[in-house]
Amino acid sequence: MTFATPNLVPAYPEIFLLVALGAILLFDLFVAETSRFLTYAYTQLALLATAGFLVLGATGSVLTTFNGMFIDDPMARTLKLVGVVAVALTLAYSRAYNQQRGLYRGEFYALILFALLGIMVMISANHFLTLYLGLELLSLSLCALIALQRDSARATEAAMKYFVLAALASGLLLYGMSMLYGATGSLNLGLVANAISSGAADPAILVFGLVFVVAGLAFKLGVVPFHMWVPDVYEGAPTAVTLFVSTAPKVAAFAFFMRMLGGALSPMVADWQSMLIIVAMLSMLVGNVTAIAQTNIKRMLAYSTISHMGFLLLGILSGSVGGFAAAMFYVVAYVLMSLGGFGLILLLSREGFEADQLEDLKGLNKRSPWYAFMMLLIMISMAGVPVSVGFFAKLAVLSAVLDAGMTWLVVYAVLMSLIGAFYYLRVIKLMYMDEPLQSEPLVAETDHRILMGLNAVAILLLGILPQPLFDLCTISITHSFHG
Repeated sequence: MTFATPNLVPAYPEIFLLVALGAILLFDLFVAETSRFLTYAYTQLALLATAGFLVLGATGSVLTTFNGMFIDDPMARTLKLVGVVAVALTLAYSRAYNQQRGLYRGEFYALILFALLGIMVMISANHFLTLYLGLELLSLSLCALIALQRDSARATEAAMKYFVLAALASGLLLYGMSMLYGATGSLNLGLVANAISSGAADPAILVFGLVFVVAGLAFKLGVVPFHMWVPDVYEGAPTAVTLFVSTAPKVAAFAFFMRMLGGALSPMVADWQSMLIIVAMLSMLVGNVTAIAQTNIKRMLAYSTISHMGFLLLGILSGSVGGFAAAMFYVVAYVLMSLGGFGLILLLSREGFEADQLEDLKGLNKRSPWYAFMMLLIMISMAGVPVSVGFFAKLAVLSAVLDAGMTWLVVYAVLMSLIGAFYYLRVIKLMYMDEPLQSEPLVAETDHRILMGLNAVAILLLGILPQPLFDLCTISITHSFHG
């Protein structure tokens, strides 16, 4: 019996990240508390090198390895790069916050890198087992991150809620996958699609399996009616962890949807399209209406996220390459906006004080006009106001839905967007029209200030010149699913 050595080149970024992660864990054992900055610096260097592997190894072609279980295609490379950038910015934004709260430890960096590894495995999964492996690696790392602030009852409660609901979602997903395997006789995503297309699979079992898979995926994305964990986790977790939960995992969830619905279950588009329409409509309604009643800014942004994920599903449910590209553009835009929003909340927080109430933003323009302007850009982008990346992202997904012939759904989405504009404009009103509750100026690390500025510029610039990013998304989707 002979065993062929798999081609490791497509998995070089993941292999390097795993090795670097192990080295950082060992290094952190011997670092003095006063030299903890070195662990942070080495983590950022590891992320930079991982990004280098992703960029330099991009060939534009589709490669598979490990007996077809792992796929390297343009979509995977692009989304992984977005994930790496999101993690690097998360670590930079949260450095001062973590130092003040005893979270400036090797465990924080190790868990985030393990979560990133899970994200990258999910993005490149071409097999049910690989998808599940990446998903569980991400979920368990997130659970530990949420509970990392051990003396916080809210963080522990949030971690328990996330753990229980993530376990339920994983069970639904596994059950759905087992039914798909029973119907098609394969765990490989491409072979599953072929079996469904040929009509060899039992339609009744396929539909039942599809229902469970979509339910499990909806839990992971945090959309209605599987959204109950999102506001509690956003509020209960340390803000540095909330920043991470709201960004990079959303990229992985989008990739999961694409691999399952755009790949393996693409012949069943008529079946899952109707399910996603209901989920998207409920998410936009519940997310926007409930966000209006929130006084905690983290909970408000949590419900805002639910609404945004509803808009993201609009692109996917269109079932077209243009819709998939629009959804990919949307998730990248959302990550940028969420990084900026939570980055500013971290900046407002200080030792012994969590800036998690809307009233903490009162009079921000008088305390710091520059940071108020950055928050203004982020809010108008989330609301979808023109000359921001959020406007073009919403326009792109709505155009895809319109091309699919669902004009009524476009009208509904626009109405929901108008409702959502209220609570974003309320933040702007608090910053510019109310008197500040505190008078001291904001103090931030130099790297935090520079990166926040670049983040705000990216939101504005991609709203003015969105075409290069949209072309990249279109090329990535086209080559990955029709190459």
